[in-house]
Amino acid sequence: MEAKRLKEKIKRELEKRRGELVELSLKIHANPELGFQEVKAASWLSGYLEDSGFRVERGIAGLATAWRATYGRGKPGIALLAEYDALPEIGHGCGHNIIATAAIGAGVASKAVVDALGGRVIVLGTPGEETQGGKIDMINRGVFDDVDIAVMVHPSMLNIAMVKMLACISLEVEFFGKAAHAAVQPAAGINALEAVISAFTAINSLRQHMREEARVHGIITDGGASPNVVPPHSAARFLVRAADYGYLEELKGKVLNCFKGAALTTGARLEYRWGDKVYAPLKNNAVLAKLFSENLESLGRHIDIFDLPVPIGSSDMGNVSQVVPSVHPMIAVASTGVSLHSVEFASAAASEAGHAGMLDAAKAMAMTVADVIGQPGALEKIRQAFQGS
Repeated sequence: MEAKRLKEKIKRELEKRRGELVELSLKIHANPELGFQEVKAASWLSGYLEDSGFRVERGIAGLATAWRATYGRGKPGIALLAEYDALPEIGHGCGHNIIATAAIGAGVASKAVVDALGGRVIVLGTPGEETQGGKIDMINRGVFDDVDIAVMVHPSMLNIAMVKMLACISLEVEFFGKAAHAAVQPAAGINALEAVISAFTAINSLRQHMREEARVHGIITDGGASPNVVPPHSAARFLVRAADYGYLEELKGKVLNCFKGAALTTGARLEYRWGDKVYAPLKNNAVLAKLFSENLESLGRHIDIFDLPVPIGSSDMGNVSQVVPSVHPMIAVASTGVSLHSVEFASAAASEAGHAGMLDAAKAMAMTVADVIGQPGALEKIRQAFQGS
């Protein structure tokens, strides 16, 4: 009965704050900031929580735009994760403005649970999710040491309780050749652009021999300055993904051989740098996902897929899930014809459907906090599922 009463209170509180949260979501959406540069978003989000009675610490884990907002004391400590970095050129094509405002809305609404039942709610501002792996820095610097459970919700095209995410590492390459007049003395040059194109072709050939869930994709970041000069330098950036660490290591060697082979065939010198952060595969907690999905369905949303079997990409939330019981559900804010990381999804993230998804995500997260703290044995079942998976 207490949990039911608290959930009704959560819903009323978030309906009361709807206008404020929508305004904040739109403000973040209209001011997209790249990873580790989210100065405005970090200030607005942490400030909202501070004004709502949270104790806020900024610049945590050595990251200027990371923050921790805490309400309550003792156990359990339930973390609600906010992401707010944008994509180059596309802006909030991944809907991180929704993730961020849903997390802070859930945090504020969870105060009622803490006041009634004890425990602690922690809203964590986690910058640089797209490629910089801010959560990995936060794990390594102890931010999650006092966290019992981590929850976040990602906007999508469907309502999904559990998703699959791949291990991922970045690779930066450079080829160094020799400039020459492309028409008068082409034989005197060494074409660095041809080297990177050759590597792309080799990777395309490799794909048919990769495991089905593995992914390799990249962009050329430098291909020369003038068409009448043999390019003396080229550069590219790739991401290599696999379902587990073991195959990721195997695939890294095969991908690197594509670049080494291109260097041999063209005569260009290769330099490469693997990323210093590896995104981990996501370790889902089915018990926690069931609690969340039941709460979301109680709001009138149907769970389209409970456990999505195909991977949707990679996230540093995977690293969090390896150390703390976690859930990373998806909430529908766009039609199935729309793709994440697109201009169309960026529009959806600022639409009425996006606002509705944000509010429902906030409600379901806070209601799940009520279940974890208020249901006898819930936390222990979550822990057992984490240890057994």
